[in-house]
Amino acid sequence: MLRAGQTALLALGLLPLSFAQVSNDFESGWDQAEWPIYAPDCNQGGKISLDTSTAHSGKNSIRVDGGGGYCGHIFFGTKKVPTVDLYVRAFVKMSKALTSSHVSFITMPDPAQGSNKHLRIGGQNSILMYNRESDDATLPELSPQGVASSAPLATNSWECFEYHVGTDGTIETWLNGAAVAGLMVGPGISNPNAGAWGRSSIKPKPSAVYFGWESYGGDTNTFWYDDIVVSSSRVGCSGSGTTPGGPGTTTKPPAQSTTLVTSKTSAAPTTTTTPSGCTAAQWSQCGGINYSGCKTCAAPYTCKVSNDYYSQCL
Repeated sequence: MLRAGQTALLALGLLPLSFAQVSNDFESGWDQAEWPIYAPDCNQGGKISLDTSTAHSGKNSIRVDGGGGYCGHIFFGTKKVPTVDLYVRAFVKMSKALTSSHVSFITMPDPAQGSNKHLRIGGQNSILMYNRESDDATLPELSPQGVASSAPLATNSWECFEYHVGTDGTIETWLNGAAVAGLMVGPGISNPNAGAWGRSSIKPKPSAVYFGWESYGGDTNTFWYDDIVVSSSRVGCSGSGTTPGGPGTTTKPPAQSTTLVTSKTSAAPTTTTTPSGCTAAQWSQCGGINYSGCKTCAAPYTCKVSNDYYSQCL
């Protein structure tokens, strides 16, 4: 039987494309060889530590103190991800509410988008969202309707955050067991606020999963992570990720919730501009430090600056 806190590599059988489930509750500490720090390009101010004062279960969690601006970013995580569908479950606690600025608290290198491009999960306009780095598309679109179709992340409480990235381009997301309508896209999924996302044929194929903090507008925050599971099937909020039978057994996921979570948060106003060859649709990003996508807005919209790191077509 596996002891609590060990990274669990649980064989899911001898079927083709099987994947060893990876999980950690950090009760045996933080093994940096198994869960290394990830801070591409630069890190000035971000810090990761084992926290023994708060946890979702047991007594330990991983604390990430994220600095302001891109170089304040820092993550930890694993390259042990399935080549088939990717499911991730993590219990997350956040000290300060998401703001209008763009931030990420999960980042995944995604070779399908090109070299050094990421599929990101974070927030903007105070709600949860995905960001595809290659064209800076967001899921949902940051229109008032798109913002209302997502949900905020609560502060100072442990939230069960789950997501699925499918080989067919599907993305599904659950918060505390309930599906978030605006964070769903893929074959057979109707999401009227996923227009910008659907304009690309890229099917994400993450090569790693990292948890932490990255800010593009100067925001700082503290996040805690606990009871993380990376798997090829959904675990659910009650699944521990470590099975009593040890290697060779699997955890049966709980019944999946069909409840949809939506938020009534209003879109935050934004504001600058820069031209390029292609055009960006309404609500899309059109400028900012390190931004390399379309910088001219489709008529009749104009590019308005929000901060040094983000401008939007309005």
